[in-house]
Amino acid sequence: VELAQHIAKHSPSDPLLPLTMASRLSSLLRNNRNAVAAATAAAASTVAVTFLSEDTVHPPELPWAHLGMFSSYDCGALRRGFQVYRQVCATCHSIERIRWRELEGVTHTKEQLKAMAADTDVVDGPNDEGEMFERPGKLSDPLPSPYANDAVGRLANNGALPPDLSLMVKARHSGQDYLFSLLTGYIEPPAGKPMMPGLHYNPYFPGGGIAMPPPLSDGGVEYEDGTVATISQQARDVVEFLNWCAEPEADARKLEGAVVMASIAFMLLGSGYYKRFKWSPYKTRAISYVKQN
Repeated sequence: VELAQHIAKHSPSDPLLPLTMASRLSSLLRNNRNAVAAATAAAASTVAVTFLSEDTVHPPELPWAHLGMFSSYDCGALRRGFQVYRQVCATCHSIERIRWRELEGVTHTKEQLKAMAADTDVVDGPNDEGEMFERPGKLSDPLPSPYANDAVGRLANNGALPPDLSLMVKARHSGQDYLFSLLTGYIEPPAGKPMMPGLHYNPYFPGGGIAMPPPLSDGGVEYEDGTVATISQQARDVVEFLNWCAEPEADARKLEGAVVMASIAFMLLGSGYYKRFKWSPYKTRAISYVKQN
């Protein structure tokens, strides 16, 4: 701080400024050896943390068809992804920002969703007596959470709270690619890589150690449409479903954008026609004035 204040008092054109700075810096180093030692230790620890990040593999870029400018979600994949979520992911993770009614016409019909919602019990209230009660779920309810509260979730997972998946695709860098690589990237730790008890090695997770065991397995679910449920197929379907959960308005936004761009193009053509055939004669005409005697 003293060195910065000293530099600010001098003009950059001062020819003695480099010598003055060197002398001042040497004096500060002699008088603040403890501070210099602490700064050196902090820098060394920072470098060590930076080196630890080399254990993380950046996910490859994958060709997701629904991300195209004129592409839409695959409703078949969304239905399969919702099935994977309900049968596998929902045991630990929640999707609290999506309600049953939002799935209508996307994964299931209204009657099917009503039956699914009715199979769940929802705590509601208070009633006329001031007590909470349970009732069958309805379409306006959010998808059920596996835990009553965060404390129960941490207790069931050794202190680690499974995150909500509503916005997980947008909350991670290279969201779709990261989640797909994470779900399919479980391998045995390499030689010399120590793993703490309860952790599983996944090179796509920061640090390489993740508490979540491999959630997917070949044939882990039986798809209703007969699709072979390999690990990669399940990962692809559930990632696309989670992408829809994060951006359910994506298809409507693309459609509205196409309509707006078409309207702008039509207005540009109309403006060009008006300028060429209506305004240009007035712009290029010559007006002559004849003086009357």
